[in-house]
Amino acid sequence: MATGTSTILDVAAAALRDASLSEEQAEAIYEQGKEAVVFTLLALTKQLAEAQGKTDPSITLSTPSGMIPTYKKPPAKGRGKRRPGGKPGHPGSRREIPASIDWEEEHRAKRCPDCNSRLKRCNETRTRYIEDIPEIQPEVTEHTIHRDWCPKCKRKVEPSVPDALPGSQLGNRVLVLSAWLHYALGNTLSQIVEVFNFHLQLKLTEGGLVDMWYRLQAILFAWYEQIQQEALNSAVLHADETGWRVDGKTNWLWCFGNPTLTYFMIDRSRGSPTLAKFFIREFDGTLISDFWGAYNAVVCAARQKCLVHLLRELEQTEKYKSPGKHWPEFAKKLRRLIGDAIRLWRRQDELSSEAYASRKECLHKRLAEMIDTDWHDSHAKRLIKRLRRHQGDLFTFLDQAGVPFDNNHAERSIRPAVILRKNSYGNRSEQGANCQAVLMSVFRTLKQRGHDPIRTVIEAIENYITTKQLPPLPAPKTTSNS
Repeated sequence: MATGTSTILDVAAAALRDASLSEEQAEAIYEQGKEAVVFTLLALTKQLAEAQGKTDPSITLSTPSGMIPTYKKPPAKGRGKRRPGGKPGHPGSRREIPASIDWEEEHRAKRCPDCNSRLKRCNETRTRYIEDIPEIQPEVTEHTIHRDWCPKCKRKVEPSVPDALPGSQLGNRVLVLSAWLHYALGNTLSQIVEVFNFHLQLKLTEGGLVDMWYRLQAILFAWYEQIQQEALNSAVLHADETGWRVDGKTNWLWCFGNPTLTYFMIDRSRGSPTLAKFFIREFDGTLISDFWGAYNAVVCAARQKCLVHLLRELEQTEKYKSPGKHWPEFAKKLRRLIGDAIRLWRRQDELSSEAYASRKECLHKRLAEMIDTDWHDSHAKRLIKRLRRHQGDLFTFLDQAGVPFDNNHAERSIRPAVILRKNSYGNRSEQGANCQAVLMSVFRTLKQRGHDPIRTVIEAIENYITTKQLPPLPAPKTTSNS
């Protein structure tokens, strides 16, 4: 059997190396019995998998990259001869000289650090600036609050202390900074507690933080409602959703936004009932989204479907769904149609109004011809059904200024929440989910509008404690990149 096995391996190796197996070789393997055939097939499969960089037989050509463990993926392709960093001649950048100096120190060596010889003093010096955070020690302030009698109200009154919420022993800076670390940067509760306990020398507990955040959410809820109203009044609005866990159950995190605001909402449903909670009235602007069917229930003035999602669908179909022989023709025509539309959108300032309108009309005709064509591939029929349903929503960006052809803004806005989800695994209660949505919306919107989120929220809380009213949500300073 050892000789037969050696012969089988030699034949299998030659077949794999030459990418061919002659009829005589196949018959020779077959004559040695069932075990020889099975052994040969397994050997060929193993060698083929190793040649493709996949040693796990469970990993096939149709396995998505995200489902393959990192240690089982083949090495990434190099970047070629292109070196990282700026190109030769690119102007460098360095930290600017500080505007003010807090401390000044002089340093002079007594002896040579190499030979330990005495040094001859010179008048040559150089200046170096170092910026650092001083050692932080929490400050404790004792507040003496006077109570005086009001003859009109017939009761004792006392002034408000704007430095902290009523009944709280921790100040507003601790409250807002910790909430910003969690809801804006995605740090976990345990990480925040460690930062305060060890670096800031301020003892905190996870339960105490959560209780403070709930109170903060109640105060800032008016801003959350204002963000929703401004979103409904906007001319262009992006929408997207992703999975979210609440008390171990699948929920959905919805994101609605534009360059000046972001509104998050966590709900049990991924359908139109959730959208009805946000779109409490008809939307007069343009809604940009992917092809998820729930968005079709939204009553709006215009829609723009993400063309990048459509191109991505073509790529995934070719990689994982084994389309038929008629698929390449369909995919080529659709890719060319989308590419021509995007190129026309980018060149609209270079063309006359007549030429632009003519080419736009040509694109609509080509789309109609594709929809009317009788395609034989099943995947092509599936996408044609989608194109027919959204025929009027594909080229809106060619007609309306400020409307992009993709939904990248919503995807970038929801990405920090996805990172936070990987760290915290969602929320443990409905109350926590509501707090999550409100504070993420407020911090994200303030950053988009060019405001310092921490300082702005602290000032708003102080105003609320003193006047019992929350000031209006600050308007945008500048249009910042989201």
